[in-house]
Amino acid sequence: MLNHVLAPDTQVILLLCASFGQNRQIEPQPLTLNEYNSVAEWLIENQMRPADLLEANAKSLLQKASLNKIETDRLLALLERGVMLSLAVEKWTSQGLWILGRSDSNYPKLLKQRLRHSAPAILYGVGNVELLSRGGLAIVGSRDIDEEILSYTQKVAQASAMGGMQIVSGGARGVDQAAMLSVLNAGGTSVGILADSLTKAAVNSKYRSSIKDGKLTLVSSYDPDAGFNAGNAMGRNKYIYSLADYALVVSSSFGKGGTWAGAVEALSKIKEVPVFVRMSPNAAEGNQQLFNQGAKSFPSEPWNDSLKELLEKHSCLMESVESPNIQTNRKINLSTDNQDLKLIPTIDIYNAVLPVILSHLHQPKDTKSLAQSLEVRQSQMQDWLNRAVEEGKVRKITKPVAYVVNQSANQLSFL
Repeated sequence: MLNHVLAPDTQVILLLCASFGQNRQIEPQPLTLNEYNSVAEWLIENQMRPADLLEANAKSLLQKASLNKIETDRLLALLERGVMLSLAVEKWTSQGLWILGRSDSNYPKLLKQRLRHSAPAILYGVGNVELLSRGGLAIVGSRDIDEEILSYTQKVAQASAMGGMQIVSGGARGVDQAAMLSVLNAGGTSVGILADSLTKAAVNSKYRSSIKDGKLTLVSSYDPDAGFNAGNAMGRNKYIYSLADYALVVSSSFGKGGTWAGAVEALSKIKEVPVFVRMSPNAAEGNQQLFNQGAKSFPSEPWNDSLKELLEKHSCLMESVESPNIQTNRKINLSTDNQDLKLIPTIDIYNAVLPVILSHLHQPKDTKSLAQSLEVRQSQMQDWLNRAVEEGKVRKITKPVAYVVNQSANQLSFL
């Protein structure tokens, strides 16, 4: 159980971003995530932390700041909501909830590492906070399911529990709840990332004993009393994938719905998490289409070996991607000859070489000299640099054109 005393940084993040149970359109409007990121970047540039905004000189500092059209009066009005903050925190903690700001040491590192700017500024939760760092298998799927899909989901969850692998899901009816309840009934642990109604779920009879026993953690990036909202449901999908080591889509519609949207997003943006899909003769059309887009076929039954070991064997995420076996103090020859690439189709060369590129960019360097240093074609290096800039890992400088590690972006996730 976390200490109910909030860190000063977290208090300020709440003041800036939380709705405290009110309509978010009520003035002053809480900051959106993008707006908070602008404030966080400004704080870093000025060697400040969120808590510094409560100091006596904060008003004069904010009035001089350039914060992407965020009005100073709005920020000051948000920071003056101290009474609302006190009442809300007292209410939440009396219900057993805890709150994490993105600067908290207990905030899940997986979210910051994988989502960076998209990691939520605030997480509300209940249960064992340590479960947020354990990874596991994300299981997602449709809300309306038949007995066959229900049985399959339950068997996967039970096999996960037997192998000591946690289940991460979204808590919605259908596949999500079936996976979470099955792993808990089998003695395993689970993390549920909810899109709404955290306070209600925290006292639900289905979850209460597992929360008390430290087997279940429920979290949400939305106000604990918020009702269902389709946009919020879509928005939290990336958190499910990001808190897991692997993901399984049990059933999905094609081209519509939250399951489809979340899986497509994960395949394109959360490369660290292999996405598997249930393949069978009568699998949903969406499953086949996700497979066509790069999802992997989930290992077939029976799972006599550890399910986690099977997923490790079946995934194409090479260890060299996460910890590339490349020395940063030597030159590398990354030939992109088509024949060579056919021999190593599972390696994402960009992810493998990115740490090497970053190690050369502590001081600005142009594309040509960087390509020469690493002995690769200049056009290939330009493609990698463009991708790194798009991901926020590298910053492009003009006059003359050069590239350098984006230190602000690297620190931003900690605020």
